[in-house]
Amino acid sequence: MAENKTVATDADPHAFLATVTPERRRRDADRVLDLMQRVTGEPPVMWGPSIVGFGSVRYTYASGRTGDWPPVAFSPRKTALTLYLMDGVEAHVDDLAALGPHTVGKGCLYVKDLDAVDAAVLERIVAASWAAAGTNPRDAG
Repeated sequence: MAENKTVATDADPHAFLATVTPERRRRDADRVLDLMQRVTGEPPVMWGPSIVGFGSVRYTYASGRTGDWPPVAFSPRKTALTLYLMDGVEAHVDDLAALGPHTVGKGCLYVKDLDAVDAAVLERIVAASWAAAGTNPRDAG
């Protein structure tokens, strides 16, 4: 069976984020790191070379393949900030309608400008995804 390519590493998430360009994307990434850490109560962990995740859950596909993955994670990509939601974006249809400008992919939420979205709605999405993974979201208030 093939090994998972994206696994938790010992790399420093803060050092990784310090290398992100442009500066606006770096600031957005720092804000999302703070939001996810506040919601989850977990420290950030690098998954592969460019994903910052929080917590870890074990999953099993119907094929029997298993792996570990963070319930919530993000990556400051070149064109947008990518948020990974283990429960998928379909679980957040109502909140996504109220979020502001974004696009979606399978399990991913793409935000080009964090200032253009509703921060409270984004926090609600992250908390719901965290809870859906069988974790207990912390009081983010």
